[in-house]
Amino acid sequence: MTHEKFMTEAIGLAATMMEKGEGGPFGALIVRAGEVIGRGWNRVTSANDPTAHAEIEAIRAACRQLGDFRLSGCTLYVNCEPCPMCLAAAYWAGIEAVYFAADRRDAARIGFADQHVYEELARPLEARALPMYQLMREAALPVFARWEVLPGKTPY
Repeated sequence: MTHEKFMTEAIGLAATMMEKGEGGPFGALIVRAGEVIGRGWNRVTSANDPTAHAEIEAIRAACRQLGDFRLSGCTLYVNCEPCPMCLAAAYWAGIEAVYFAADRRDAARIGFADQHVYEELARPLEARALPMYQLMREAALPVFARWEVLPGKTPY
């Protein structure tokens, strides 16, 4: 299949599931070696889960399909530019490329706050709208030290 065929499927998935009342207008596919191994659509409102974005759902499905948390060799197709959470998940999963149709400005025009989050992440901690406070760092560091030398751990 071509990039356009996978994108057409992602756009169609977004439209179908939105019309079924599953959530917002977003659909995503994870493709490896020309085969769709994960599909996801926005389920934020139907699952009462703010993390149930199409990309996250597709990543979860692909990981279950492969039995692995790494999605090396995979491509993400999504009908809109990923929000910061979904983009971070794509990095964490090791996805090799992302193809998107609409962009974050298109999403902002219909009421989605992706641009706000991108802007917030670029600000220093003390200037963000969501207050963040560091607390008990020294108490947390021994756990990290134990992880560093933990035998048999699975690095990621």
